[in-house]
Amino acid sequence: MQNIDDLRGCIDGVDNQILKLLDERMGYVKKIGELKNSSGATIYRPEREKAIISRLESEHSHNLGKKAIEAIFFEIFSVSRNLEKPQVVAFLGPFGTYTHQAAKSRFGAVSTYLPLASIEAVFKELDNKEARYGVVPIENNTEGGVGATFDCLGEYEGIKIVAEIYMDIHHCFVSNEENIKDIDKIYSHPQGYNQCLKFLEDHGLNEIEFIPTKSTALAAKMAAQTPNSAAICSQIAANIFKVPMMFETIEDNLANRTRFFILSDFKNAKTNHDKTSIMAKTDHKPGALVELLQMFRNEGINLTKLESRPIKKKDFKTNFYIDFEGHIDDERVKKVLLMAKKEGHEISWLGSYMNGDER
Repeated sequence: MQNIDDLRGCIDGVDNQILKLLDERMGYVKKIGELKNSSGATIYRPEREKAIISRLESEHSHNLGKKAIEAIFFEIFSVSRNLEKPQVVAFLGPFGTYTHQAAKSRFGAVSTYLPLASIEAVFKELDNKEARYGVVPIENNTEGGVGATFDCLGEYEGIKIVAEIYMDIHHCFVSNEENIKDIDKIYSHPQGYNQCLKFLEDHGLNEIEFIPTKSTALAAKMAAQTPNSAAICSQIAANIFKVPMMFETIEDNLANRTRFFILSDFKNAKTNHDKTSIMAKTDHKPGALVELLQMFRNEGINLTKLESRPIKKKDFKTNFYIDFEGHIDDERVKKVLLMAKKEGHEISWLGSYMNGDER
């Protein structure tokens, strides 16, 4: 029977092989990067990364599940992209927010991250070519849509949606105190606090002083610096500010999910699992929106989201944000959008990207 030292020796041998194979892989990546840079081709290819992961999942690993394979290979993809060309990723900050966590889940530890104070600042950074990619929230399944993201998508024409991320939002309860009875104040963003009321009540914490913060990241930072305090925050914030976790997954709604967009300035190739987003301004007449929606129905195109947004420069006029299944280059989609424009509807294409919702 092998002892621990024997098994560790086996692991060391495997690690050496992994390193050699990764180095070989990165050699091929560098060559691809040279070809892409000479032709101006896009570095980030979500459909290619998805195809690799799907192929590896079909290999039926004995010890690695789907999430483990994704976690390993998204990090490998990140290293690969940065070898091809250094990546700067702007996101709605600060560091330690859920948007930061979403960005790192796709762009890994080696990319350069630029935290910004507002969603519009992310769009401006992309528009000025100071960042190659941006990550912003678009909607939460309990709080609804993010108005600033909808508005900026309609305003910044050169910036496109190139991918989406659906992320489960789990709140943690963190503190430097070992005994929960020693806590006399709780830092949290109000939204996070309100999503954990049952946990707070169950543990007798609902009467303790609540100090609202601008972000869950700031809550973690304050808890790290303040004796007899705790914070409700993300796991990434707890790790950044090195605050021990007392409880994980404390939110009342365990199905709490947020959808994020990855933004850039290129057009994705077609796959068999695409979504497209548009902004539509209908003619100001009775039944105009119904007329537009009927065009999608007639072509058998499934709509997945419809959200109205006020046009701020025009009193009581409305834009409609629409998600639907398909790619902008699909014949059915081209037919609908051409027909819509002929009927006087103004259509802005916001991006076509792989469907990220696998539930």
